[in-house]
Order: sequence, then structure tokens, then C-alpha cells
Amino acid sequence: MISLQHPLWLCPFRVFFLATASSALLLLAAWGLFLTGFLPLPPFAGGAVIWHAHELFHGCILASVIGFILTAVPEFTGVRPIAARHVRRLFGLWLLARTAFALSGLIGSAATVLAALCDLGLLAGVLLWLAKPLWQGSGRRHLAFFHALLALFVVECGFYASLLGGSDALPWLRLTGSLSMILIIIALSRISMRLVNDVLVERGDDSAPYVARPPRRNLAILTLGLHGAAGFWLPGNPLLGWLALAAAAAVFNLLNDWHIGKALWRRWVLLPYLVYWLMALAYTLQGLSSFFPALPGSSSAAHLAYIGSIGLSMLIVMSIAGRLHAGHDLDRRNWLPWSGAILLLAAGARYAPDWLGAAALLLASGLWCLAWFLYLRHALPVLLGPRPDNRAGCDEGG
Repeated sequence: MISLQHPLWLCPFRVFFLATASSALLLLAAWGLFLTGFLPLPPFAGGAVIWHAHELFHGCILASVIGFILTAVPEFTGVRPIAARHVRRLFGLWLLARTAFALSGLIGSAATVLAALCDLGLLAGVLLWLAKPLWQGSGRRHLAFFHALLALFVVECGFYASLLGGSDALPWLRLTGSLSMILIIIALSRISMRLVNDVLVERGDDSAPYVARPPRRNLAILTLGLHGAAGFWLPGNPLLGWLALAAAAAVFNLLNDWHIGKALWRRWVLLPYLVYWLMALAYTLQGLSSFFPALPGSSSAAHLAYIGSIGLSMLIVMSIAGRLHAGHDLDRRNWLPWSGAILLLAAGARYAPDWLGAAALLLASGLWCLAWFLYLRHALPVLLGPRPDNRAGCDEGG
């Protein structure tokens, strides 16, 4: 076991961002090998698609969310960071849950129950720690994080209840996808005001500061939530197409805050801007697929958001918070925009399988793995190494 004095435990983002990128790479590499037949498909509780979707949402993506929230909330609220021993316990729950779910088809319901207990215990532990700082004083401005994680906890309960009860658990995972979109908007609304205004100051722009406006953000969250709820309660209903178009319009409306002139083309502004663009495009195509059957189905369109919006937002957040809170300056090397471009290509390839067949799925998997390999190659020394400024914990350097 790695000692608590190791730099890995200096701040929650270190181990959880490492878990995010490692699982993103390994899960899709395994999926590609399963699809091509190079590896036999092992049994999983609920089937291979359930394992694939659940581990990406509640394993890979959730790890990035936990790493970000446990690092950001102390900064937002001024409370003491979570202790290293608690971070290690939370990570132990995450790792045990991934192992148990992977073995669920071989061992049976006992492994599924263990995975459920660990996954729910992980979310409950994070919620309990967040409750005090977010429900007091200035922390209430950030209660959206608590509410979103609480919703994820409820959805995870429903997922495991369905899985253990023998019913279809996939609708719960689609609901998780909608919650992931909402979490992106909540997180980027905080991060973007810092990023965009820093770029404006750097350029000497004396225009009004950039503000992520709450009415636009709340409208986008509402429409995304309505679409997710309708997809869960009214699958196949024509209303879904209209709600998807409404969600797309609300996300496109968010982009109006970002039109700040030439500063938009700087990497720290353009990359999060593209996150919203891909989200809006994905919901547009989901809506249109309800009315034009010749288009790829809603699942392919949703993967534009899963791979593009979620993947790109994770890359941005992990590249920023993972360096500043480790005492480093922002990374200005070319690997970052290249990784972002590769994720965009992966999202486009995943949208195409209805037209191009299984080759598009393999191409999307390969590109996704390449992007996260590049991240790991450049981020590992930061995540595993000591702070260069000799400061402690999560204090922001740079």
C-alpha cells in the first residue's frame, strides 16, 4: 500500500484523475479487443453493454467528478481539504467496486452486491463530506454540486436495484448520461469565468468581464433534465425529439456568453467553448433522428456528447486543476490541443457506425485511447511527483 506521505495523496485530484485517465484508456482498449474478437467477451452482470456503459459513467467519469469536487469545494468555500486517509478510503471503494463489477458475471450476485455497496458507499462518503461546507455560508452558492451528486446516488440505487432484480438497467444509465451533461454545465460555469477573464486580462482587453449568466445556465440545466426524465419515463415517445431540440437550443443559447472576440481562439477559451458546441450538436442530432429515420439513431448522436463533450471537458478540467493545484503553471505544449482534436475525431467516428459499420466503432475506440495515452504521458509526472513550489496540499500554485 502506498504511504500516506506519498505525493499521490497530497490532494484528491491526484489519485482520482489518475484513475480517470487509466480507466478511460483500459476500458476502451478492452472494449475494442472484445469487438474485434481478439479477446473473448467475459460474462458481466446485465451483459457487456451494461458493463461498458456503467464503468464509463460510474467508474471513469465519476472519478473525474469526485477528484474535481473534492479539490474545488475547499477552494470555493475556504474549508480545510479532505484528509489524505479519507481520500485513500474513497479511492479504495472506487477500486473495489470496479473489480467486483468486472467479476460479477463469474462470481454472481455476491460480486454485484459488493460492487453496489462500494459504489453507493463512495457516493455517500463524498456527499457526507460535502454537506457541511456546501450548506453553510458562501458554500450555498455551489449547492448544485451536492444536488447533482445526490441525484447520481439515487440513480445508482435504481441501477443496482434493476440489475439485481433482473430488469433492464439501461434506462438508469441513460439518465446518468443526462446528469453528466448537467454536471458539465455546473462545473464549466465556475471554471470558464476564471479562464476566459484571465485570457482577456492577458490580451489587455478592457471590455466587460465574461460572466456565465445564471438564467441561461439554469434554462439549459432544466431542458437537459426534462429530456433525461422523459427518456426514462416515456421511452420512444415523440415528445423526446422536441425536448432534445429544446435542450440543444438552450445549450446554443449558453454560447452567446462566449462571443468575446479574438480571445475566443485561445486554447483555454476555445476548448470549453467546443464542449458546449458538441453538446448542442449532439442534442440537435438526437432530436432530428426522431423525425428523419435516415439519420443515425439517438444512441449514436448521444455518443457525440459522451465522447466529445464529456471527454473534452474531463481533459480540460484535469489539465487545468491537475496542474495548478499541484503547483505547476498551465501546460502550453501542443499535446493538449492535439488530444482535444483527437477526441473530436473520436466523437465523429462514433457517430458514423450506422453508415460505416464496425470499423467506425474501432476507430473511435482507438482515437479515444490515443487521447488518454497522451494525457497520461504528460500528466503522470505531475500527479505522482512532489510540488515544485514546496507548498502543501491543494494550494493553487502557478
